[in-house]
Order: sequence, then C-alpha cells, then structure tokens
Amino acid sequence: MKDASASYLSHHFLIAMPHMADPHFAQTVTYLIEHNAQGAMGLVINRPNGLNLADVLEQLRPDEPPPAACQKLQIFSGGPVQTDRGFVLHPAGPQFLATLDLGELGLSTSQDVLFAIADGTGPEKYLITLGYAGWEAGQLEAELADNAWLTCPADQRILFELPFEQRLEAAAAHLGVNLSLLTSQAGHA
Repeated sequence: MKDASASYLSHHFLIAMPHMADPHFAQTVTYLIEHNAQGAMGLVINRPNGLNLADVLEQLRPDEPPPAACQKLQIFSGGPVQTDRGFVLHPAGPQFLATLDLGELGLSTSQDVLFAIADGTGPEKYLITLGYAGWEAGQLEAELADNAWLTCPADQRILFELPFEQRLEAAAAHLGVNLSLLTSQAGHA
C-alpha cells in the first residue's frame, strides 16, 4: 500500500498556471507551509500589498517612530484568509513568542519578531505577509488535477534573496519551465 503522505506538498512552491483566473492567485508563487489530509496553508511570496514595515510599526508602537530603514521593507499579501493577521517566514534559528518550527524555516506570528527586525536584532532573511492562503481537505488536490498549479520543492534563495518581481519566473525555471510558453490545455493531443 502506498504511503498517502508521499503526495503531500509541504515546503513546496505552488506556481500559478498562466490561465489562473482567481485574482487572489493569478501570476503568483505560493510557499506551502503545510499540506496534509486536513487541507493546506501557504503564503503568497510575490505580491506586495503596498504597505511597509514602518506602516505596521506605526500602528503597533504609535509612540515610537519606526527606523527609516523600515520604509523599504515591504509587506506582502500572503493570501485572502485573515488579511489582518501577520506572518513572518524566516530561516530556522531565532525563536520568538509565537514561532512554528518548520524544519529549515520558522513561521512567527507575534509582534516581537517585527520589533526585532526593526531594531536590527531579528532574522537576517525574512518575508512578512498579512493574510495567508488556505485550502480545505481535498481542495488543493482538485486544483492540481485541474492543471491550475505547477509544483516544485521550495528554494530559500527564491524566498529570501530574489526581488519579488523575479520569484514567479525563478520558481518556474527551477522546474525548467517557461510560463509564457504554457497553455491551459494539458494532455490533449
């Protein structure tokens, strides 16, 4: 009997196919934090939401002006679920008040990680999002069967080092795929 967990895609990228019509996911690459029989959770990693860390800190610490460098630190739209909740994806190591150990990575959801980043004592590499992407049991599998996504193992270089504009193409190139050459028709000769 085949191990069902072998088909789960935790720590993979979901690369939206060019024909993706859902405005939340068109032209995105999503890092899958968790994928199991109950569903999936991920963070869109290439869609800035127009805010920066200074904007967020002004709300969290109104009496303390944020460091000027925080104006350059983009916040991303992680997905359409709980868009008022923050998530910080970073390499494993520093533990904050609410950090989920993901193996090579950590996912922090408490304000202390934001303060540490602003103060220069946080993780060196990170991705800050508001909201996340979520799928109910079987939903992502159905979307994969409908040819909505490509998948590949996640690459920290793409997550943390590349400018957001390059992440989609880089993730596809990781598979040896040029998205501009793809069509929505699959398996039709």
